[in-house]
Amino acid sequence: MPKDSAPLPLVITLPHCSAQVPPRASARLALGPLEVEQSMDLGISEVFGPLPSLKTLPAHQTRLVVDLNRAPDDLGPKGVVAAMDYAGRPVFPPGQGPDQALKQKWVERFWRPWHQELASALEAPRLRALVDGHSLDGVGPAAAPDPGAKRADVVLGNRGGPDGEAAPERGEPTCPPEVFRLLGEAFRQEGLSVAYNTPYAGGHIIARYGPSLRAKGAVAVQVELNKDLYADRGYSRVYPEKAAELSRVLNRALSRFLSHRW
Repeated sequence: MPKDSAPLPLVITLPHCSAQVPPRASARLALGPLEVEQSMDLGISEVFGPLPSLKTLPAHQTRLVVDLNRAPDDLGPKGVVAAMDYAGRPVFPPGQGPDQALKQKWVERFWRPWHQELASALEAPRLRALVDGHSLDGVGPAAAPDPGAKRADVVLGNRGGPDGEAAPERGEPTCPPEVFRLLGEAFRQEGLSVAYNTPYAGGHIIARYGPSLRAKGAVAVQVELNKDLYADRGYSRVYPEKAAELSRVLNRALSRFLSHRW
C-alpha cells in the first residue's frame, strides 16, 4: 500500500527488526553475522514497514547489543543486554562480556534515545493504538514456552491471559479484553488463525506505555506474525510477494479494527 495514503491512527514499533552491530560492540561478540541475523524478527520490516502509520520506529541495532523490549534497569543475564541468545548460545566470549558500567552506557546510547522518540510519538492527538510488531517460528523451539507446539498465524498480546482478561501476575491488560477480541476478529475475517497471549503475552514496550495510553482511551498490543506465512522453511529468506500480500492483509485488518469505537 502507498505510504502517502492517509495514515492509520497508530504508532508501530519494531524493536527486533535489525541485525546491525554497532562498530564498537562488534569486536566483543562471540556470534558471527549469520547467528546475529538469526536473532532478528525475520520479515517484520517487510510486512509492517509499508503500513501507513503515524510513526513507525524500527530498531537501529541488533537486540543482542541492547534489547529495546526490556526494561533499562534490567541488567541481568537475560535483561536489556543479554548474555545468551534465544538459541542458548553465549553472546560474548567467556569473561569478555560488558560489565555493568558498559551495559549502562549502551542503554544510554541506544535504548534511551529510541524510547524518547517513541514517547514523543505517542503524544500524537489522533493516536488510538500502539502496535508492537514481532515475528515467531511456526513451531515452538525447545527454549520457548510452547516447545514443539504448532502456532497460530497471529499471536496477539495484551499482557493478559488466553482470553485477553487480566492475568494477576501482570496487572491490568494493556488493551481491554473486549477491544482486544475485536482485533482478533479483524484478523480472523482475513482468514488468519489467532491466539491470545499464547505463547507470548507482550513485553516491556506495551507494559511500559499501555497504562498511560489506556488512561487516554488508546490501547497497546503486541502482534506476533508467524514466519511460515512469508518465509522459507529454514527461515533464511523472505518471499517478497508473500510479505507484500501479508502487509496488505494487515492493513485491512488494522483498518477494520480501528473503525470500531471504544
